[in-house]
Amino acid sequence: RGKTMSYADWMSQLPAELHTIPLFKLAIPGSHDSMSYDLDIDSRIIEPERLRRFSRIYCLRKIIHTWAATQEVCITEQLNAGARYFDLRIARKPNDTNPTRLFFHHGLYTRTDTVLGEINMWAESHPKEIIILSLSHFEGFDKKISRQLHNHLITFMKNLFGKKLLPKTNSPTLKSCWSQGKNIIVSYDNIQFIQPVLWRKITYYYGNSMDRAVITTKLSQALEKEKSFNYFFVCGLNPTLPHDTRILRYILRICDNFTNVVRRGLPKLLRWVNQQYDKTPMNIVASDVVTRDDFVATIVKLNLKRAKGR
Repeated sequence: RGKTMSYADWMSQLPAELHTIPLFKLAIPGSHDSMSYDLDIDSRIIEPERLRRFSRIYCLRKIIHTWAATQEVCITEQLNAGARYFDLRIARKPNDTNPTRLFFHHGLYTRTDTVLGEINMWAESHPKEIIILSLSHFEGFDKKISRQLHNHLITFMKNLFGKKLLPKTNSPTLKSCWSQGKNIIVSYDNIQFIQPVLWRKITYYYGNSMDRAVITTKLSQALEKEKSFNYFFVCGLNPTLPHDTRILRYILRICDNFTNVVRRGLPKLLRWVNQQYDKTPMNIVASDVVTRDDFVATIVKLNLKRAKGR
């Protein structure tokens, strides 16, 4: 058996024949709601929207914290584990005295706004690993200051990532990224602010259900549509809590939490991924709890299937 294989540099270790195929055709492990490990229990509730007015109730914030935390380890550990796509939901706190201070969110605000710096440091020390950052939501970007906030965020990223940012191109490959010394791709879900170094929105397919059979059926249908894809897309294995009163069936389970629910269902979802990959190609496959149950190993090994089948 030997020691467990490390996936910190898995892209650089792929067979040479995969270095020249488009990144859209590689199987890439991704992290759903990447920043949810760092939710601030003292912040106000953002979603579900119906619960916002109860933000002052600590026990309710505690419940939401328990069921909104979909990742267990920090962004650097997710990168070390092999995740290469990150779902980053941007938010601004209302009435913040600092007009350009931004946070990440998923139900509650996350405590940190230094994560992009952590990603940059990791990218510098792993130049052959291509990182895809998907920025979306932009919660709290009020119309009056929306342009200012977007421009601030974009300028910050351009200055931070600098020459590591890969400009839009029709067919990026590992080899082309390596030869240019570029390893960060930023997808920005706001068409008004798209520019050469920002890639358009990456479609994220997911089952919108807690039922594994519903999730796999919906994903199979989406993957059929994407058979001739020529851009990034995400197959999201993540279960989704209901947005109505049915949510109570889950969040009132005192001894349970969301990561436990995911962990119980992930092995069967990964078996489905292996079978489905023979029928329909996959690109980014995203999950909660990315360090669990051979998730990264399963997705990375799909590429070896592809190499053998060429």
